[in-house]
Amino acid sequence: MKDALFGGVNAAALTAMKPDLSPDLDRYAAHCKWLLANGCNGLGILGTTGEANSFGFDERRQILEGIAARGVPVARLMPGTGCASLTDTVELTKHAKAQGCRGVLVLPPFYYKGPSDDGLFAYFSEVVNRVGGGIAIYLYHFPQQSAVPFSLDLIARLLKAFPGVVKGVKDSSGDYANMKAMIDHFAKDGFEVYAGADNYVQKILAEGGAGCITAAANINARFGQIVYQKRTGPEADAAQAVLDATRKAATAVALIPGLREIIARSTGHDGWRMVRPPHLPLTKAEGQVAWDAMQAAGALPLPGLGLKAAAE
Repeated sequence: MKDALFGGVNAAALTAMKPDLSPDLDRYAAHCKWLLANGCNGLGILGTTGEANSFGFDERRQILEGIAARGVPVARLMPGTGCASLTDTVELTKHAKAQGCRGVLVLPPFYYKGPSDDGLFAYFSEVVNRVGGGIAIYLYHFPQQSAVPFSLDLIARLLKAFPGVVKGVKDSSGDYANMKAMIDHFAKDGFEVYAGADNYVQKILAEGGAGCITAAANINARFGQIVYQKRTGPEADAAQAVLDATRKAATAVALIPGLREIIARSTGHDGWRMVRPPHLPLTKAEGQVAWDAMQAAGALPLPGLGLKAAAE
């Protein structure tokens, strides 16, 4: 898709933390800069992989402000702002707009299960109207996690009511038929569809999707960029094979602690293993499984991601 705001490869960035589990803004900003220099067109920060819902309202604002102050370009950030509370969603979205972000990723209200399309339409209408425009809204379709899906009918209603504001979707359902249906129905209207899993990157681009926003892009973004640039042919196919293998490797253990283990070993900094409960760090044996799987996938070593890069 041409002219997509976040077209290409976007990492669902891990959030660096200190031993007391507070955000490590220096290390996080350095990681964001490394990602942008090594294959990422943009970054989905404070999403599922970034443990957004383990951070409080003020912490989420401080994280965005902190990395912006450390030189991470905010125009390339898509912060997660979706909360169970309408007020928090609105205020975090307003905050992202004030910082200069071009778009936000918004979960549906995820505490009350089984809301109707009418209820969800009312919720997102309140969000858009209270924010007042000036920032693109991307829907976060992740029913396994939120238990609240976005139907095609609901998306159609939102696009009709808020053209140019409801701009796209991250589909983490793993259901490629759903991704393709969204592209077939809405891409002609400029609706950007992003795959939430690496194994769909080449396919979604071929169908007219905008790219991906994935957890494993913390590690494999340079291969994703090859697929994004080449699309087809032997080089693109080989890079997609690495994306497939790294996705499988990343899920050989618990995803978020597993990715943290890979970054910790690659940088030599144990702090990357810090994870907020209820997540737990990997055991030593699990860490070795994650490392061996990622090596076998062909994603390691990570160029330029060392002690110096992580500490800058």
